[in-house]
Amino acid sequence: MGWWVVNAETLVGSRFVVSPLAEAIAALKLLDRGTAAHPGERGWLGAHLPAYRERLAADPVTGLLVRAALGRTWNADFLTPTPSGEGAPGFEEELERIRETPPDAAREHLSVSLGGPLPDPLRRADLPERAADLVAWVWTHTVLPEWPRRRRVIEADIVARTAQLGRGGWAEALDDMRRGMRWLGEGRLQINTRDYPPRDLSGARLMFVPVTPRTGWVSWDEPVRYAVVYPCSGALAEAGRQRVPEALGALLGPARAAVLVLLATPMSTTQLVALTGQGLGSVGRHLKVLLDARLVRRRRAGRSVLYYRTETGDALVAAQQDG
Repeated sequence: MGWWVVNAETLVGSRFVVSPLAEAIAALKLLDRGTAAHPGERGWLGAHLPAYRERLAADPVTGLLVRAALGRTWNADFLTPTPSGEGAPGFEEELERIRETPPDAAREHLSVSLGGPLPDPLRRADLPERAADLVAWVWTHTVLPEWPRRRRVIEADIVARTAQLGRGGWAEALDDMRRGMRWLGEGRLQINTRDYPPRDLSGARLMFVPVTPRTGWVSWDEPVRYAVVYPCSGALAEAGRQRVPEALGALLGPARAAVLVLLATPMSTTQLVALTGQGLGSVGRHLKVLLDARLVRRRRAGRSVLYYRTETGDALVAAQQDG
C-alpha cells in the first residue's frame, strides 16, 4: 500500500487549503471521465461536456495531451502542482505554476503518467502552455460562473472536518476523506491501496485540499510540501446545488427557505453560514423561527449542535418541489 510517515509536528502544522486551481483541475478530470457520480454532476456534465469535447476535437494535440496527463494510475505532476499553502492566491497566480513548467520536465512527467514513451505529436515544447490554456478554459467556462457556490461548499466541508477532528482526532477526520485513505496509527497515513514505497514527511508542510467534484489525488514538492486533494462530503456537494422552490421562497422568505431546504442533511450553524453566505445572526434567527414552527429540530453531536428537518418540514419542501 502507499503510505506516508507523518510525525506529530507535521500533523499539528497541517492545514486545510482552498485552491481555485485544484477545483478547475478536478472539473477537468470530471470532463475527461465523462461520467457523473451523483445527479448534480450529471446536470453539470450535460451543460458543459459537449463544448469541452468540441474544443478538443478542434485541437487534437491538446486532446492527446490531456489523455496522456490524466493516466489510469498517475497524473502528470506538472498538471497537478502542490498549493503553496501561503496566503490565498487567485486562479491566475496558481495557473502560472503549470504555464512555467520547463518543456523537458513536462514531457518527462507525461511519460510517467502515460506509462511509456510519448507519441510523436507530444514531442514538442509548447505542452505546458497548451495544458494551462485548457485548464484556464475549464475554469472560465465551467467553474468560475458558480465559484461562489462551490467555495461555500468547500468551506462547509472544512468546517465539518474540523468538527470531526475535535470529536475523534485525526483518525476520524482522515479515514473517510478519500477512497483508500485511512490513519494506520504509529505515525502512518495510508494514501491509497497501491504498492508504492513510503514517504517520510518529517519537517514538511501537509495540506488537505477539498474540491467539489467526486475525484482526488495527491501531490508534492519534495521535501517541503505535500497535499491530499479530496472530494467534499457528498451530502454537502449535493446540498450546495439545491435550489429554493419559488413558492417556498415566497412563503418563508428566500433566505429562510434556503436554510430549510439545506436541512435535509443535519448541519451545524457554522455549516449553514458557509453554504448560504448569510451572516451568523441571520441564520440563527431563521433557525429560531423554523424551530418554533416545528419545521426543524436540533440535537447535540459531540460539541456541535446539528439542525435537521422534521417530517412536517420534509413534507413542506417536498410539496413545493413537486409543484
